[in-house]
Amino acid sequence: MLFGAGHLTRVHRERGCSPLFLCREVSCLSELSIFIDESGDFGKYEHHSPFYIITMVFHDQDNDIAYPIEKLSSDLSSKGLSPDHCVHTGPIIRRENEYEYMSIDERRRILNSMVTFIKHCNIKYHCFHIEKKHIEDSVQASAKLSVLISRFVKEKYSEFLAFDKIKVYYDNGQIEISRLLASIFSVLLPDFEIKRVTPSDYRLFQTADMFCSMELIRLKLESSSLTVSELEFFGNLRSLKKNYLKQLEKYEWK
Repeated sequence: MLFGAGHLTRVHRERGCSPLFLCREVSCLSELSIFIDESGDFGKYEHHSPFYIITMVFHDQDNDIAYPIEKLSSDLSSKGLSPDHCVHTGPIIRRENEYEYMSIDERRRILNSMVTFIKHCNIKYHCFHIEKKHIEDSVQASAKLSVLISRFVKEKYSEFLAFDKIKVYYDNGQIEISRLLASIFSVLLPDFEIKRVTPSDYRLFQTADMFCSMELIRLKLESSSLTVSELEFFGNLRSLKKNYLKQLEKYEWK
């Protein structure tokens, strides 16, 4: 589908209320969207998959993102892609799937379009991660992630409560995460709903994928475990830090 004023994005049109994370009037009905993506799995520790990451992107539906969505679709069209192309950051970096026959420059331009899109959206994100070599099984992994997410929600509790409704968008990629999210939000937040989504239908789900993929890059950089293809894609460490990691860090909800 074409993004912009379609039925899946119309709820994100401006209704004249205050921006995300600012004080809002009590009489203003408001809704917070949380788009969730993950990287890794709950399996045993393996050298090529040392981390498990959950990323949340927060968007106040009162903030209009119709124009950035339209601009992104136009940018993708100018690069020879479908205007509703679903951007997958990991495969772009690794030259996989539909990006297999694209040059580095072509793939970088697609990723840069996503960075520009994020700059024009009033959104925030937060990542939670665990290092799998310190985890015995999926039960312990769920428990550690539950602690991290619960702590974050409690720290931001007053800001969450400023919204009348909270909708959590997740593709049900892993049943453990679906259960974890339901248990945390049902206990801590008074009015929430979990919606199963398809990533191709929501640009903000694709931004969650990007933040998640770049968080993995950051963790691998810190542990000196970036692959040859990852280093080749970003050119050099200075470019990676300056043009991507530092740019995206500006939108972190700390």
